[in-house]
Amino acid sequence: MDIYPLLKPLLFSLDPESAHDMAMKSLKLNACYKKTNRLPPEVSPREFAGIHFRNPVGLAAGLDKNADYLDALGTLGFGFIEVGTVTPLAQDGNPKPRMFRLPKSRAIINRLGFNNKGVQHLVGQVSKRRYAGVLGINIGKNKDTPEEKAIDDYLICMDAVYEHADYITANVSSPNTAGLRDLQHGQLLQDLVVALKKRQRELAEQYNKQVPVFIKVAPDLDDAQVAAMSESFNSLEIDGLIATNTTLSRDVVSGQPNAEEAGGLSGGAITALANNRLALFREKLSSDIPIIGVGGIVNAGDAVHKLAHGAGLVQIYSGMIYRGPELVKDILKQL
Repeated sequence: MDIYPLLKPLLFSLDPESAHDMAMKSLKLNACYKKTNRLPPEVSPREFAGIHFRNPVGLAAGLDKNADYLDALGTLGFGFIEVGTVTPLAQDGNPKPRMFRLPKSRAIINRLGFNNKGVQHLVGQVSKRRYAGVLGINIGKNKDTPEEKAIDDYLICMDAVYEHADYITANVSSPNTAGLRDLQHGQLLQDLVVALKKRQRELAEQYNKQVPVFIKVAPDLDDAQVAAMSESFNSLEIDGLIATNTTLSRDVVSGQPNAEEAGGLSGGAITALANNRLALFREKLSSDIPIIGVGGIVNAGDAVHKLAHGAGLVQIYSGMIYRGPELVKDILKQL
């Protein structure tokens, strides 16, 4: 029985961040009392960036920043789970309140700002995981790290998590850390990717393990920017792309309560935008570079549509807030 519809009114009576904490703790408690299979169901399995995925439905980064709930989330059927974004040092993120619901559009605005307990805490959590699906770890830079030192933060995190990750995502597209999105463009992007690939080669030799590194991009890119980034990604031969992060646009939710709050908009309001950017990246990128599609999946049809737009895998986040774990089952059933 899916109890989330019964719990949802209670959770939605709380502020979004408190509701999130309660839901995650309840899920963890429930998982402790269930004999659950930590191996994901095999539905529409596929190979992606050299990794075998038992099913193509994943959890996007942000829901479990510190991997505190990894095993509990692993009971819900996800073929892969991405934890983080994690930074070298723990940080509180932006002042509260910093999450806002837009129910009419099944959307969320957040300006959390990479609040996390630091990379060493996350490593301690993932090193004892029982979840047997694919694990992605999303890395970023600390708020106080200047732009010219940003690469150092990514490399510190990469060094720490490489041994434990099935793949690593470099988040250069959150709108909630000042200057972060500058890393998506021009020489800054080139320098970051070159540094990541160099360290990847060194770590692969050290651990005798090849861990692909993906780049997560924003939906707020015009056609020329997508073309320029794709050209760079093709020449640098990146392992994969995640498209897309949250948007700063408010066109679709204009006039709704909370629509003017600062932060990144996710959920049903960005379905069309995320799919459009996904399709353009798929057109411009080499066929050797796979894409994980994320943004705006609030029902099973959205997931299937995103796969049709060129994604090899999909991730959900805000859809979980509005639909609960049943969304994962619905997508798998549709597939």
